Parts: sequence; C-alpha cells; structure tokens
Amino acid sequence: MTLTQLRYLVAIADAGLNITLAAERVHATQPGLSKQLRQLEDELGFLLFVRKGKSLDAVTHAGQHVLARARTVLGEVGNIRSLAANLRNEARGELRIATTHTQARFALPTAIAALNTLYPEVSVHLQPARDAEILAQLEAGRADLAVISTVGAPPSGGIALPAYRWQRLIVAPQGHPLAALKRPLTLDDLAAHPLVSYDSSRRPESSLRRAFEAVGLHPQIAMTAGDADLIKTYVRAGLGVGVLAEMALQAEDTDLRRLPAEHLLPACTTWLVLRRDAVLREYVLEFIARFAPHLDRRDVARALADAEPRDWPAVPHWRERSGPTLSVAA
Repeated sequence: MTLTQLRYLVAIADAGLNITLAAERVHATQPGLSKQLRQLEDELGFLLFVRKGKSLDAVTHAGQHVLARARTVLGEVGNIRSLAANLRNEARGELRIATTHTQARFALPTAIAALNTLYPEVSVHLQPARDAEILAQLEAGRADLAVISTVGAPPSGGIALPAYRWQRLIVAPQGHPLAALKRPLTLDDLAAHPLVSYDSSRRPESSLRRAFEAVGLHPQIAMTAGDADLIKTYVRAGLGVGVLAEMALQAEDTDLRRLPAEHLLPACTTWLVLRRDAVLREYVLEFIARFAPHLDRRDVARALADAEPRDWPAVPHWRERSGPTLSVAA
C-alpha cells in the first residue's frame, strides 16, 4: 500500500467515481490510476467500488471505511509537510479557499492582495461553490479554509472564526414601484412582487423563506443564482426585485435603487472555517489576520489548539470594515 494509491482512491471518490476526471486532477493517466486501484484492492483482498461494466457505480461498504481512513492518513501527511515548511520558515505554497461568489468577488480581494504583497510565492486558489458544497470541500481536504455565511449559529464541522456581520438589501430598477415608496418596505410589499435571490433561497430552511412564513406569506421566487452579478443582471432585465448581500451593490450600480431590509431580514455573519485537525501554514494565519483583523492571533492559535467554541470579541459590521455605506439611491 502506498500514499499514491490512497491519493488516487480519494481522488476517485471526490470526482464522483469518474476515473477520467480523477486522473486529470492527480495528473495521472487513466490506465495508470486504474492499475493502482486494482493493486490496492488486490492487497486488501476486497473491492473498494461496485463496478457496472467498465464504470464505477458506488463505493462498497468496506470501501467507505478504507476511504475514511485514507482521508485521515493523507490529512496527516499534509500536516507533517505544513509543520516542516513552517519550521523551515518556507514562504511559498498555496492557499485553497472554498467560498461563495459574493465573498470571492466583493469581500476577499483586499485580504488576498495584502497576502500577495507579503507572500508573493504563495498562490491562492479560489473555489467558488454553493453554500451546501463549501464545507464539504473543506471536510474532504480539498480546501485549506472556507469562507461562508450563516444566520444565527456558526457553521458546524470545523473551527469557525467570525469575520464580519452584514445585512441583506432589496434592489430594484430606479423606476420600480417599490423605489417610489416614501416609507420603509414591508414583507407584504415584497410578497406582491417576484424576487430574484441567491440559490440558498430555494432551501426550506432559508431565512428568507422563514421570514415570510412567520407572518403567513410566501415569497414569489422568480429566479435564483449563486452569482450576485447575475442577480443584478436579471433585476435589470425585469425578472423581479433583487435580494442581495449589501457588499454586492457597488457605486457603479447607479441604475439600481438600494432599499434597506435590515428591519425585515435577520443579519448574517461571515465565518472563516478551518479543519479541526489541520496544521496551518504561517501564511494562512496571516490571511486570517488580514481578513478578520479584530481577531487576536493568540486567540486564533488557542482556538486551533483546543478545537472548542470560543467567546470572540464583538464582530464588526461590513460597513465598519469598508467605510461608510455607499449611497446608490438617486
């Protein structure tokens, strides 16, 4: 049994049992990967995957146990490499961040640019995904950290560090009837119009849906997207009124009207989530300090050491991080 065989095993599972895709991801040939898989199964004495013709159809019960152990082994190998690199004061490597389009587009650039100035030999790989997929990437070891937002409790499955709070807002074309209201919006106002919102709005546990259902209303979700710029595009096209993270409305969006919604929808918190068993490179800690400067580095180190929830200092609001709110309303 070799580390290469375990790496190929995990790659196949993470590629949805697509051997061609797995081979591409580990920079191997498909025949070479298949040969290593057969050798591993021969050594173990049982099949790791159910075959259907020449394709893999499912992970066997025994394979699931082996796969879990393989992830642990490969994770520890990565930790040893990180530890050694830190002890050598090595300033090169890669940082893989699983996050949403909104965070990647509007929240992360400043921190990543600052990291690049300090660590020019560190390559950053953004892995945009839907909310439901982000933590899975982290848990599978395909990301070094996750940047994800929640309403209420922190995300589970890792060590969650609070980065900032933010509100959602409603956006509409300047000539839209809601933009002409001389009073604060109500949920009844929104229920009368189709909405364009994030993909998470489709889930039963969506805080947007819960806000409407709490007062006996049901939102008309005309369209959803994971991309904030797409939401703005289809609001402009007339599909509906947008529900948008406040940081996603920029100064150049002068054709859209900003309508406050903090009195209608609960605030969100953006979290940095780390694997509990990970040894972090120094540049990852530096990135955390740049993205969430209110977090004391010693507190972060203690959180990593004991892997327990902590009482963090007051979490700043997005507007406190980025300066005064841009006025987009005409």
